[in-house]
Amino acid sequence: MNKERIRFLKHAIKSKGKRSRVWYSKGNYTKQSGLPKGTITVYAKDYGNQLPSELNVENDTDIQTDLFGKDRARIKPKTKYYKDVLKLIEKETKF
Repeated sequence: MNKERIRFLKHAIKSKGKRSRVWYSKGNYTKQSGLPKGTITVYAKDYGNQLPSELNVENDTDIQTDLFGKDRARIKPKTKYYKDVLKLIEKETKF
């Protein structure tokens, strides 16, 4: 198994032998957000550097003001991981 590969699981992302607990959201973003329609956001459930850096992780932590944020990544359409994450979300939301 290739350890460099990112695996998207129902409640986690696995990368380089590390498992990060996450949850996913496919939002209806407004034009003002600047995000393309269909963008999926991946949120870390735990604090710290949890998400793989390949996902262009965002984190609004500011230790000088005691603001601690959790990692977040936007998976936009036409990007490398979009189809994998979309497939997972669609599979999990079917009744």
